[in-house]
Amino acid sequence: MKLDNVNKEQLLAAKAEVTAAYEELKSAGLNLDLTRGKPSPEQLDFATDLLSLPGDKYITPGGVDVRNYGGLNGIAELRELWGELIGVPAENIVAGDASSLNIMFDLISWSYTFGNNDSPRPWSVEEGLKWICPVPGYDRHHSITELFGFEMVTVPWTETGPDVNAVRELVKDPAVKGMWTVPMFANPTGVTITEEVAKELASMETAAPDFRIVWDNAYAVHVLNDEFPPIIDILGIAEKAGNPNRFWFMSSTSKITLAGAGVAFFASSKANLEWYGKIANIRGIGPNKVNQLAHYEYFGTAEGVRAVMRKHAGSLGPKFQRVVEILNDRLSEYNVAEWTEPTGGYFISVDLVDGTASRVVQLAKEAGVALTAAGSTYPLKKDPHDRNLRLAPSMPSIEQLDVAMNGFATCVLLATIEALEA
Repeated sequence: MKLDNVNKEQLLAAKAEVTAAYEELKSAGLNLDLTRGKPSPEQLDFATDLLSLPGDKYITPGGVDVRNYGGLNGIAELRELWGELIGVPAENIVAGDASSLNIMFDLISWSYTFGNNDSPRPWSVEEGLKWICPVPGYDRHHSITELFGFEMVTVPWTETGPDVNAVRELVKDPAVKGMWTVPMFANPTGVTITEEVAKELASMETAAPDFRIVWDNAYAVHVLNDEFPPIIDILGIAEKAGNPNRFWFMSSTSKITLAGAGVAFFASSKANLEWYGKIANIRGIGPNKVNQLAHYEYFGTAEGVRAVMRKHAGSLGPKFQRVVEILNDRLSEYNVAEWTEPTGGYFISVDLVDGTASRVVQLAKEAGVALTAAGSTYPLKKDPHDRNLRLAPSMPSIEQLDVAMNGFATCVLLATIEALEA
């Protein structure tokens, strides 16, 4: 978005009205939060029954006592259920503890310290390490590779996924070791990678033999309606392309059951899982199998997971719809912003007039509406155009969301007026 494209006369004519609305907003004493994609209390209540499971039944159908040590790969029954849900054979899945971010951190950390199963040497002894980051993207992904000192190389996120032409050029450099992706209902754009782009990513030649793509399918079943799109068989595609070890596939129950007490899953090739298991077996003696059995009993089947997600869609769908309605009603006529209208996931991505995102966040903060910091969707928190903001509609009630989003719209208009007058 550029200032030249703004409907200037209309917006400047509304200056007095916008200024008055902002002063009224500040005087309301609000304390509203749109910063992170946390499930609401209503959503968390969907999984209340999980808290009483597995009860006094500690033996899995396969005869494993989940109270004891062992079981590095997790219980077989839950891996089979989840494999059916995401289209991956159970033998290619490890069920872990609550956080897939923990597994992603381990994969990067262990590759850095020891090298992965395709590495000629540990990443730590190589110079000029680089990591590809499609933008706008997920800040917690960026933070991991930032911590290990990678140069964060950005590529545009398009309507079909990462810009594959840009990626293809970058991977000619052996210092480029990997790429972050959220393949379905991406954070924050809501875009789903097409099968064509997936095949390109799986088949392209890379200078680094140990190049990895983190395929973080965090929102694979997080629809805002009743339609569950097919999940791309990325592991099968990669094997057919001759690069079976390229993808580290992540999934979890974090926004399905209890965000702080779920189960994370790591799916990959047999070789990748063997490498991972050798180190994981030294790091610990096994995951929380009691929690895994509780989840297995709670879901029952893959369709049981989808049934739970329909409840979440019933809670989230109206919130996302209301956000889009307010953005259309308040901002469309002035041409001051563009936004996504996702059919799944947890976020709405908004592009403002270049140079105004930080000011919008500041104005909103002063009015009691907390927004994710400008730049958060870019590596090192630096949006070169200062235009992208990520909205998280899940936590507030519809009534709170209505107030917060009207306040957000007022801040966008005021920041743009200031930019026009500067």
